[in-house]
Amino acid sequence: MTKLPLIGLTLDAEQPGGYSKYPWYALRQNYTSAIAAAGGLAVALPHDPGLADAYLDHLDALIITGGAFDVDPAIYGDTERHGTVALKTTRTQAELALLKGALARNMPILGICGGEQLLAVALGGTLIQHIPDSVPDALPHEQSTSHYEPGHTVKILPGTLLHKITGTDTMQVNTSHHQAVLNPGRSTVNALAPDGVIEGIEDPTLKFCLGVQWHPEYLIDAGDTRLFAALIGATK
Repeated sequence: MTKLPLIGLTLDAEQPGGYSKYPWYALRQNYTSAIAAAGGLAVALPHDPGLADAYLDHLDALIITGGAFDVDPAIYGDTERHGTVALKTTRTQAELALLKGALARNMPILGICGGEQLLAVALGGTLIQHIPDSVPDALPHEQSTSHYEPGHTVKILPGTLLHKITGTDTMQVNTSHHQAVLNPGRSTVNALAPDGVIEGIEDPTLKFCLGVQWHPEYLIDAGDTRLFAALIGATK
């Protein structure tokens, strides 16, 4: 039997209450089902920065998932924090340790939504802390409809890895974010929303280092399926 590539997924974390009276981890099922459908084997990664390299020793690729929280602006050099910014410090520390280790190994990386933003920061970039206050005539980037429905289109920029993967100039995407990449650092922008907000980045100097602002695990566009297939393909 052919060995399936092992794809690490970062977990979200919640404080006591609701599901458990103790702190708990969470991950939507469609992340793992999208990986399985593409031919990978998903494994969840707890928040322990000290064990990042030990986990990476066993992985073939890394996915930094999204979540309803933000990167601490101090990490990318902002001295002020917008009132809407919500932090999960331990999660961010663990994800940064995993990202830095994966980048050093040239391991295939996919950043999703907040994971794309953290990838941009790890590559020397900065973020818009609150789109409605920073982007004139911005689209509603936090859709009220189901995430299995598109929120807006994005333009896929020619000459990028994302364009090569998706084989299209435009995609229909869902949208659930109030922050976005401002300066991509050493990465290259590969997708834009109609209002100019950056929707994707990649590092062309690495084997497969790509982030998208939407949630492709909902598989609402053919390009989403191709993106997971390409990540799995990059492990071989």
